[in-house]
Amino acid sequence: MHPAWSVVLLTTLLGAGQGLFLALYGADLYDAARGRASLAPLFVAAAVLGSLALAGAGLAASFFHLGRPERAWRSAAMWRTSWLSREVIALPLFMALAAGYGLAHWLGMLQGALVVGAAAALAALALYVCTGMIYACIKFLQEWASPLTVVNFLLLGCASGLSAAAALSAWLDPEFARAYAIAALAATLAAAATRGTALVRNARLRPRSTPQTAIGIKHPRIEQKAQGAMGGSFNTHEFFHGASRARLETMKWGFVAAGFLLPAMLLAAALGSALPAFAAAAFPVQLAGLLAERWYFFAEAQHPQNLYYQSTS
Repeated sequence: MHPAWSVVLLTTLLGAGQGLFLALYGADLYDAARGRASLAPLFVAAAVLGSLALAGAGLAASFFHLGRPERAWRSAAMWRTSWLSREVIALPLFMALAAGYGLAHWLGMLQGALVVGAAAALAALALYVCTGMIYACIKFLQEWASPLTVVNFLLLGCASGLSAAAALSAWLDPEFARAYAIAALAATLAAAATRGTALVRNARLRPRSTPQTAIGIKHPRIEQKAQGAMGGSFNTHEFFHGASRARLETMKWGFVAAGFLLPAMLLAAALGSALPAFAAAAFPVQLAGLLAERWYFFAEAQHPQNLYYQSTS
């Protein structure tokens, strides 16, 4: 498939914003269980604004993927059957609830914030499911049609969100900084395990179609000479990435290093004496790696139509 950067940015930034909010709300619940309110107001404000900024940036990027942006509201009309429509509804709902949670905290309504935050957390989790299922429900794309797709969207978003929370708390709320760094490290390792499992699974997949079934000719040897379009077409632009095998391998090992290995090393180092510096570095490194991961996620999927259109004379 062709990786559209608008969708790459949408899914990566949105996932990080959801993860950052869940990290903040988790600390708030921990405080409530202890019967105290120790979260620094400046940290809460920064985390809520950071979450909304990441989600808002992803939402803005998605508009560049639309042919008629003024009709974007119509995408919510098929919510009964479409995971995309459900995502379109869940996204602004999550942002509104997260903003309400931040406002309640700012006004000192801590009990009310917990209630609104619970609704926002549920919306964030529902949004992960909706986003992942947009791709997991496409049965003919074998690389996506797996429960691992939804699991990876969830874990990758939580890992990057926890890394962001570790960076913010290292500067604004040191009491939670170490706990966030440990949680971010654990989430990063878990995400690395499930994404690695998906890579191994996908490497073993074999196409269900062949050139023979693609054109309906039962012959033992079919050799394609042309794709049927001299200057390319919608099919060649939207359903094939056009990248070389070397570039795909570079992106794969690049996102493994920047998305998992380097952040894990930085977060482990953050548990030592230089917490703020290493924690602050982990999030941007991981975010860059996850952008590469999402690009590879789209490029890895082999659309069946490429059996015909991928070849050129």
